[in-house]
Amino acid sequence: MSEPIRNKKLDLSTAPTPQNTPANNAPISSHAQQPGVTSIKEEDLDRAAAASIFAQNPKLVSMIQGKLGTLVGRSSGYVESLPAPVRRRVAGLKGVQKEHAKLEGEFQEEVLQLEKKYFAKYTPLYEKRAKIVNGASEPSENEVKAGEQDEEGEDDESSKEETVEGRQAAEDMAGIPEFWLSAMKNQVSLAELITDRDEAVLKLLTDIRMEYLEKPGFRLKFEFAENDFFSNKTITKTYFYQEESGYGGEFIYDHAEGDKIDWKAGKDLTVRVESKKQRNKNTKQTRIVKKTVPTESFFNFFDPPKAPEADEDDAASDVEERLELDYQLGEDIKEKLIPRAIDWFTGEALQFEEVDEDLEEGDFEDEDDEEDDDASEDRDDEEESDEEDDNSKPKQEAAECKQS
Repeated sequence: MSEPIRNKKLDLSTAPTPQNTPANNAPISSHAQQPGVTSIKEEDLDRAAAASIFAQNPKLVSMIQGKLGTLVGRSSGYVESLPAPVRRRVAGLKGVQKEHAKLEGEFQEEVLQLEKKYFAKYTPLYEKRAKIVNGASEPSENEVKAGEQDEEGEDDESSKEETVEGRQAAEDMAGIPEFWLSAMKNQVSLAELITDRDEAVLKLLTDIRMEYLEKPGFRLKFEFAENDFFSNKTITKTYFYQEESGYGGEFIYDHAEGDKIDWKAGKDLTVRVESKKQRNKNTKQTRIVKKTVPTESFFNFFDPPKAPEADEDDAASDVEERLELDYQLGEDIKEKLIPRAIDWFTGEALQFEEVDEDLEEGDFEDEDDEEDDDASEDRDDEEESDEEDDNSKPKQEAAECKQS
């Protein structure tokens, strides 16, 4: 019986990974010294200080992002170091993958055609909904009974206590007043855009519709009754996709275009007028200068952000965020609001909305503390404004609404 081989080390090295393995193996010394610094915990880092540094140095952030961008997708050298027959097989697998990508593109195209097919079936239902909402027709008895089944036999006490005058007024009321405004205000993403000033005209929305483009893309149509704000009967916004598909055959969003709103004189809700008092240093005469400045409004939705130019690196991240938000709003209207408008009107759709689980207790602050801080800041602003000279700018009025 042969003796076992002693002091023989087994070769247990694992196969290298293409992304992380360098072209040449780095030698590892058996006498390598362990780090003499204790492990640094994440909570020990001063995040606020780091954020402040980056906030004050946008060019540094841009440089780092550019450097990281050049590293993405770069080969580690592993594939290039393989023998020629193995590299040939790798190239063959890439060819197989291209066939897969072609099928993925065909799949996405068929999905789009299927969506269009069923959208054509939905359209008569949307037209019937519009007639009921605007008082052009009444729902059938079968439709009413089908809808009442969802109410689980709840008694409508208010209808029992109605007076004769109340019943007569209800009978004289056509359609469902403020249907679309109520539905939009129940959808969080849209509600954040609507100001009190917007509501006066959004009450007159008669319908919101959608249509597919011949090439990948869609158009949203907002139809309004006659109003004192603008002359448009319909305001549209169109979302376009790129010609080439993305990885996996998905359509890639490119940009959006909105209609120009023909505002009537003094009725533009997307701007406000600021008045500023000026005093002539020599004659001491005063005058009021009025300036038009942009303001928050739902109708800014029809003036979508433009993609940043190549030399606008500093503002690129902000624009990208607004582009993403703008596209998501269009998707919410297309996929949520239009198909299930009645559920948003009643609020029933809210129970199916996902709650942001990332919000933690630490993300909220007491409102009283914020109010106290705001009040103290206002007092400081008032004291400073009393000490300013005549050329100083007056304190601006508070914004009507905040939007994320």
